[in-house]
Amino acid sequence: METQTHKVLILTVGQTIEPLEFSLAEHAPLRGVVFVASQSSYPIAAELLKQYGEQFKHHTLLINDHEDLNEAYRRGIEALQKALEWDGRPILADISGGTKTMVAGLALALSGKGVTFSYVGGGQRDAQGRVESGSERMRLLEDPTQRYGLREWEGFRQAWNGADFRAAQDFLSELLARPLTPSEQRFYTHLKGVAEAMLDWDLFHHKAAWQKLEVHLEPALAVAEAWGHGAKVRVLKRLEEAKARLRVILDKENKPTYALLADLLANAERRALRGRFDDALARLYRAVELAAEADLYERTGIELRQASTYPESLRSFAHRNAPGLKEALGLIFEMDTHQGLSGTLAQRLYGDYPHRLQGLLQQRHQSILAHGIKPVKPEALEGLQAYLRELGLEAAPAWPAF
Repeated sequence: METQTHKVLILTVGQTIEPLEFSLAEHAPLRGVVFVASQSSYPIAAELLKQYGEQFKHHTLLINDHEDLNEAYRRGIEALQKALEWDGRPILADISGGTKTMVAGLALALSGKGVTFSYVGGGQRDAQGRVESGSERMRLLEDPTQRYGLREWEGFRQAWNGADFRAAQDFLSELLARPLTPSEQRFYTHLKGVAEAMLDWDLFHHKAAWQKLEVHLEPALAVAEAWGHGAKVRVLKRLEEAKARLRVILDKENKPTYALLADLLANAERRALRGRFDDALARLYRAVELAAEADLYERTGIELRQASTYPESLRSFAHRNAPGLKEALGLIFEMDTHQGLSGTLAQRLYGDYPHRLQGLLQQRHQSILAHGIKPVKPEALEGLQAYLRELGLEAAPAWPAF
């Protein structure tokens, strides 16, 4: 039974035909060949097609300027697209022919795409450095992006920078499944632990995040410093600073503090950056209420919904019902007024509610995550964020990006 092949060869064409003929013979049988030629080397491609064109599908891509790296790169992408159209399995790229710029552009375009590279070399060369006929030898070349996990690292980097920490962990798991040196194994293991911590933090599991950072952050940083990898060191050092802010939240665990409020506002910003505007607005809505609660707690030690924290002078307010935002603001307003206070944050929020704040929150009420069916627009977030900044309520610094 004849074995069917879907092998497709991408072939850079130079001024010498023999290495290209050798490559075609070595890689045969072929489903198709994509020739990448310059204006001056096109006759060589035409001669190859004249001799071998009936044996496979073929397509020729011309490079107008064989010294233009960008054009060579674009033709490499086009060649890969054609090979995929032909259902190439595997896809091979022979870089024996063509100018150095053509070869560099093709290699850049095809690296990390699952393509196997080959090169026709030889032990004997003529005065011009060309392989002499009859001494050709085929070499299969390993894609260095596969060896060093560049595709996985780039995937991790994009996932981390987009605050998609589940995907970041998946890419690190792929890296850890590869052959690694002991230091690489150590670094990626601890970095995955850091990514797990950041996911916990993003989900408000602050204690779990702290515990994982305690285990994994320092060892990951130590390896990065030993390697001298500046970007990795920068990110991990800035995480140490962020960890200190996490400690402030944990020192007042389950309390409505300004540190927790800043963390919530930063969480909303991350949701907005990922286009999850409904989620972001839900967090900002809670942030308005938390701002009043934090102001009350930081000034007095009173937790709005914990009757045991109320002093005797305010005990009559302890069991007042405050099911929603407006009611909570109103209750704190009355407590502050009862104590003869004026100009508190809660009083300002309550005073702004009917004239300004209610309008800013209207899209939240109409959101499918609240009482309506409408999607949230980015403008609704921007208006509420600007209002909170006017009150001096800022998000915690953004987490570092690779």
